[in-house]
Amino acid sequence: MTADAVLPESPDLLRADLVAKLRESGSLRSPVVAEAFARVPREKFAPEASLAAAYSVRDVVITKRDAAGRATSSVSAPWLQAEMIEAARLTSGARVLEVGSGGYNAALMAEIVGPEGSVVTVDIDPWVAERAGRFLAETGYSNVKVVLGDAEDAADEYGPYDAILITVGAWDCPWGRLLAPGGRMVVPLIFSTITRSMTFVREGDRFVGLDPTVCGFVAMQGAGTHPDQEAVLADGAVRLSIEDGPELQAAALGDALAGARTELWTKVTVGGGEPFDTLNLWLATVDDRFGMIWGDPDHDCDLIQLAVRWYCPVLITTDSFAYLTTREVHCSDPADVRHEFGVYGHGPRGAELAQQLHDHIQTWDRDRRQGPGPDFTLYPAEAVVPTPAVGRVFLKRHTQLVMAWRSHSPSPPAAHLAPAVPERHR
Repeated sequence: MTADAVLPESPDLLRADLVAKLRESGSLRSPVVAEAFARVPREKFAPEASLAAAYSVRDVVITKRDAAGRATSSVSAPWLQAEMIEAARLTSGARVLEVGSGGYNAALMAEIVGPEGSVVTVDIDPWVAERAGRFLAETGYSNVKVVLGDAEDAADEYGPYDAILITVGAWDCPWGRLLAPGGRMVVPLIFSTITRSMTFVREGDRFVGLDPTVCGFVAMQGAGTHPDQEAVLADGAVRLSIEDGPELQAAALGDALAGARTELWTKVTVGGGEPFDTLNLWLATVDDRFGMIWGDPDHDCDLIQLAVRWYCPVLITTDSFAYLTTREVHCSDPADVRHEFGVYGHGPRGAELAQQLHDHIQTWDRDRRQGPGPDFTLYPAEAVVPTPAVGRVFLKRHTQLVMAWRSHSPSPPAAHLAPAVPERHR
């Protein structure tokens, strides 16, 4: 094999290319974080992946799955790791806690904090913890402390920490007590089936959430687990999920999917690459029947036509649902490809749900689409929190998350929100 054939697969060249792409996209902004990405051999922490896959900017490397085939451990996509580490603002000598091990992210942070700092990484899975410790030692990062245990309390004795990075999907956030004054906590927080990675900074007795970023992580295990309700339809081809509410009837929802559907179109359009992630936040604000619908890419079926492959919004009742779809619309400029939002409804209440989702989309488009999105604040569970004029309070076990939309826009129509009820695990 010639040298020319070898060089494109060289880890050093792929690493340099990754750093260049992350800089170009803006995910890497500081020299110290870029230098860490240039030094740490990502491929050593993802041996199951090809070099090309290991160094793909936007791809996750799945390292373990459960019996149902769902990922339980992974090496996150480089763009997201870079964004989260940049958000943490690590400095030389900092003390860092990572929840969710893999080894690579901990090695990046160890490079940044240096020998004067410390990195503690916690995982509940013995296989993951052993693997992370082994890879860290093999690559020269044996100073990272790998702790096997439940992240709710396993790392308490090593705190406080100047930065806390959570690299699993967390429904709650019990780590604020471990954050040193002036510290930053980066958490992919789950609420109403939505995940947003937020940087929390202390402000008095609360934490203000900055820069909410769309993301997805493997689910938290242990004491912090909070599974959504799920209904699996059509032999696994379609899955509905919702955080709370009446128990879903999978058989009835399956019959609804197989039956006739209602079709409505909103006259709201979106261009290619145009973000509309605040739509899900708006739906979660005004309707507690909001959830997600997923199509299994391994099933070849035409039962659903989702607007987006991942995180596609849906309104769900026990036996009916309505979800977001799109169709291409013709423009005067052939290069301007746009898609119109529509709604498909299924089941006895499908028409009603479709109309309500249709109306929510139009309200979002008129009043909220061009705005800044909501603000997030995290309070202790026992705190008396302000009720937002337009927003919602998500009650959790250790905390309360307040999502508040700024008041310069018109108030929403009457929301479909049930009275507060105790959560299922309480």
